[in-house]
Amino acid sequence: NDIEYIYSEYFNKLEIARFSSSLGKYVGYTELGVKNAERWNSDPSELARRKAEKETYCKHNVDID
Repeated sequence: NDIEYIYSEYFNKLEIARFSSSLGKYVGYTELGVKNAERWNSDPSELARRKAEKETYCKHNVDID
């Protein structure tokens, strides 16, 4: 439960949106990011895909260190 998966979207070196597995949704940081976050959060398949990546990337590799 201490593992958090974070996926960030950038445009021109500026973070516009981020998915956090602890929140279970996207958060937008710019006008474009907020619009995209709303769109992505309304798509259950997108949220399920990002939530599954925690299992795929994080939990699979946690024992390596």
